[in-house]
Amino acid sequence: MISYGYNPISVAVLETVITNLDELKCKISSGPKEQDLAGVVITSARACEAWITAPKSVLLHPLADWSHVPFYVVGQATAAALARIRETYDSSLSPKDIRGGAEAGTAERLAHFILEDLTRESGKSSLLSLTGDKNRDTLPSILKTGGVELDILQVYATQGSSKFTDDLDNVMRLAPIDSQAPWGWITFFAPSAADFVMPALRKYFTFPASNSESPQVSNVKIVAIGPTTAVHLRDKLGVFGSVVPPKPNAEELAAAIAKHDSEAPHNL
Repeated sequence: MISYGYNPISVAVLETVITNLDELKCKISSGPKEQDLAGVVITSARACEAWITAPKSVLLHPLADWSHVPFYVVGQATAAALARIRETYDSSLSPKDIRGGAEAGTAERLAHFILEDLTRESGKSSLLSLTGDKNRDTLPSILKTGGVELDILQVYATQGSSKFTDDLDNVMRLAPIDSQAPWGWITFFAPSAADFVMPALRKYFTFPASNSESPQVSNVKIVAIGPTTAVHLRDKLGVFGSVVPPKPNAEELAAAIAKHDSEAPHNL
């Protein structure tokens, strides 16, 4: 955005909290052998955080050794997060056998990777899976079809940031609205985030209405990262979005905003 002459301001909308720590502690304390587990499935860095947070006050079973149990992960970022745990904590809780990673890439590919791996390795058919509150059933469905059962435990949840209102107030003090000129753009990245922030935003902004004959009357312009968010803004929140980039990435978003302003710089 800076390269186009804009001054981007980022305000965190969501935060992640660790959940079900007591249950996770019990599972970690019991160990994989006691639960007859062939491994652990972790698909995000947040789940890695939960894994290392839980044992801080846990009493381990004498045979609770997780160091040689396979940890199956999607993507390089999650693999790297687990590797950092391994490098930092040299204990029976540290995952030393990390599989999948960039090689798996997606939940579907990881599921097939696990099925092949379990058949080749142990023949066991149970895995502990640490998840968040927003998950598709792709991986569990494929594994179940292949005869592998998942012990699924939600260990984190995404929610609206408890600091959002204060953070927004601080932004508006630094960049106040000028009644003589448009304030700028607001970018929405997801329907759930739009629902959460809209009440606070309406304190400052008059949004272009999707059900108005003159939808351009407002003091701010709206961009939605993709068509799903744009439809949600229009149909559920009554807000008209001026721009939806052709692809949901930063480069296309910035270019779409700049193009809109170059064609109608004074038009909201």
